[in-house]
Amino acid sequence: MRLSQTAQDTLCANALRFLAIDAVEAAQSGHPGMPMGMAEIAVALWTRHLKHNPTDPTWPDRDRFILSNGHGSMLHYALLHLSGYDLPLDELKRFRQLHSKTPGHPEYGLTPGIETTTGPLGQGLANAVGMALAEKLLAAEFNRPGHRIVDHHTWVFLGDGCLMEGISHEAASFAGVQRLSKLVALWDDNRISIDGDVAGWFGDDTPARFRAYGWNVIEHVDGHDTDAVDHAIRDARRNARDDTGPTLICCRTTIGRGSPARAGTASVHGAPLGKDEIAATRAALGWDHPPFDIPEEIRNSFDARKTGAARQSAWQAQFDAYAREWPELAAEFTRRVTKRLPVGFRVLADAILRGVHNEAATLASRKASQHAIGRLARALPELLGGSADLTHSNLTDWPGCGAVRADQAGRHINWGVREFGMAAALNGIALHGGYLTFGATFLVFSDYARNAMRMSALMRQRVVYVMTHDSIGLGEDGPTHQPVEHLPSLRQIPNLDVWRPCDAVETQAAWNASVMRADGPSVIACSRQNLPHQARDAERLGDIARGGYVLAEADDGQPAMVLIATGSEVALAMEARARLQADGIATRVVSMPCTAAFDRQAASWRDAVLPPDVPRVAIEAAQPDSWWKYLAGAPRAAVIGIDRFGESAPAGELATLFGMTPERIVDTARRLR
Repeated sequence: MRLSQTAQDTLCANALRFLAIDAVEAAQSGHPGMPMGMAEIAVALWTRHLKHNPTDPTWPDRDRFILSNGHGSMLHYALLHLSGYDLPLDELKRFRQLHSKTPGHPEYGLTPGIETTTGPLGQGLANAVGMALAEKLLAAEFNRPGHRIVDHHTWVFLGDGCLMEGISHEAASFAGVQRLSKLVALWDDNRISIDGDVAGWFGDDTPARFRAYGWNVIEHVDGHDTDAVDHAIRDARRNARDDTGPTLICCRTTIGRGSPARAGTASVHGAPLGKDEIAATRAALGWDHPPFDIPEEIRNSFDARKTGAARQSAWQAQFDAYAREWPELAAEFTRRVTKRLPVGFRVLADAILRGVHNEAATLASRKASQHAIGRLARALPELLGGSADLTHSNLTDWPGCGAVRADQAGRHINWGVREFGMAAALNGIALHGGYLTFGATFLVFSDYARNAMRMSALMRQRVVYVMTHDSIGLGEDGPTHQPVEHLPSLRQIPNLDVWRPCDAVETQAAWNASVMRADGPSVIACSRQNLPHQARDAERLGDIARGGYVLAEADDGQPAMVLIATGSEVALAMEARARLQADGIATRVVSMPCTAAFDRQAASWRDAVLPPDVPRVAIEAAQPDSWWKYLAGAPRAAVIGIDRFGESAPAGELATLFGMTPERIVDTARRLR
C-alpha cells in the first residue's frame, strides 16, 4: 500500500532521527537532540527544494547548505548519506572515530558535500552571508540577458546558541543592509541550550530583531510539520525572486523529539540516549528497524542523484549556450570558480616586484600595501576586499574599485565595525569560489576576528588579512591600540602565514605570495609610519618569498654577528649594522618577514641564513618569547622586544622608552661578542 505524503515524510524524518541516535550511541558521544528536533525541517528542504548534485559536490551553481549549529552534525551526515553523496553507511557507523569522514563537527574538505567547517556557533551564519554575497556579486558580473548561469540560494540551519553569539548580530545586520535576498535561515527555536531552558538568559524578540536588520521574517512555523516548513520555504523563495532581502524562518521545535523521557530537556542535547531510552523512542515512534537499517523506499525519497544530475545537465546546456555567445566571459567564469590564477600571473607578479624594487620608495607599508592591491587588482579581476570601517587608515581601496552596495556591484566592501563578522564572511566568500578576498582592520583588533582567522587556517582557505598599525609606532592612541602580543600569537595558528614587511618591496612580495598561496590564509601586518627602502640584489628578490633571507651581508662575507628583524625594526638593525661594522664587528642582517614561510624551507637554506655558530640578536617591537626558536644553537643570543603594554606618546618617544633603538641593538650585540 502506498503511503500518504505525510506518512512518508514522517518515515523520512524518523530515518534521520535514528541514524543520529544510533551513531551517537555507537560513538558513546555526540549530540542527538538537534537532529531529532530538526528532522522534519531537513526533510522539507532536502527533499523538496535543495538544488544539488551528490555526484558532483563542486557544481558551481549548486545551492549552498550550511549547518551553523554544527554540533548536530549527524543530521548533516545522514542527509548526505541518504541523498547519495560518497559517504557510505560504514562512515556513519564510525561517527567521531579517528580518520572517519564523520567527525564530531562538520569539516570542509573531509566529507563530500560539506560546504564549511562549523562548530563555533554563529560562524556558519556569517559564512553563509559571505556565500550569498559572492553569489549576488558573481551574478551581477557574469549573468547576461537570457543567461542566468549564477542563480542559487544559500540555506543555513541555526539554533538559539548561534543567535546568542555576537557574530550573529554582525552577520545578520550586514546581510540585511546588502539585501542578500537568496539567503534563507531556518531557526531551530527549541528554547533549550546546554544549561537548560534559555528563558533565563535569552529573552530576545528574535523576529523583531531580524526585521530591524531588514530581513523578511516568517513566524510561528511548526518545525515538526513538513508541509508547514515547505510552505515557509516557498514564501522565502518568493522573497528572493522579489529581491526583498534575506529571510528568517522561525521553526518552533522540541529538542530530542520522540524521546519519551528526554524530549524538550537539556539532557538530550549532547549525550547518548542510552539503550533503554533508545528502545523507548523506537517504540514511541513506531520505528522497528535495527540500528542503521533504512528501508529502501525511504532511501529513494532522499536520493537526489538522478534529479541532481538532470539539474546540472540542464545548467551545463545553458552554460554551453552562454559560452557560445560570451566565450571570454565563460572562460573567465570557469577560471575563477575553479580558483585558478590567470595564465602567466607568476611572471607578471615577478615583474611587478622588480618594478617596486626599482622605485626604491620610502613610505608606510600600509601605503605600500594599498599600491600593491591596486597593481594586483588590475591583473586579478577576482580580487575583492575591504575594511572594517577603517578604509582610509588601512588603505584598502584603489582607483576604480567601486563600492559594494545593495544595488551596486563593486569590488570594495565596507564591512562596518564588524571585525569578527567580516573575517567569517570572508571565509564564506572564499569557500563559495569566484573571488580572491581580503579584509582589513588594525592589528590589535585581530583579537576580535581571531576565531574566524583560525577557521580560515583550519579550512585552508585563501583569505588575506591586512592588519595595519602593527606596533607602538602608531603612538598617541596608546596601549589599547598598540599590539604587543598579537604577532607571536597569530604566528602560533597552524597554517597561517604572518607577513611583517620592512619596506615597499617586501610588502609587494608579501601580497604576491599571499595571492599565489592556494592552501591557506595570510596576514600582512603593516606599519602606520614610513619605512625606508632597503637596497637589495635585484637578482635575489625571489628570496623574500622564502620568509627569511640575508638582506645585508657582513663586509667580509663571514659574519661575526647576525641581527634578525622584521618590519619597522629592520631599519634599526641596518643602522646598528653600520655602527657595528665600523667597530670591526662583521654583521649580517637577516630580514624575516614571514617565519612560517622560513620554517618551510630546507634545513640547508635555514642554516645558510642563520649560521649555527654565530651569535644572534632578534629585534621586534612585540612580545619576545617566540624568537628564541630562531636563536637556538647560537653560542650566544638575545631578544630585543616589548614584554609590557604600551603608552600614549609620540612614536619617537615610545621607541626610546622601550629600547627600540639602534643604540640598544649595538650595545646588546657588543655584549654577546
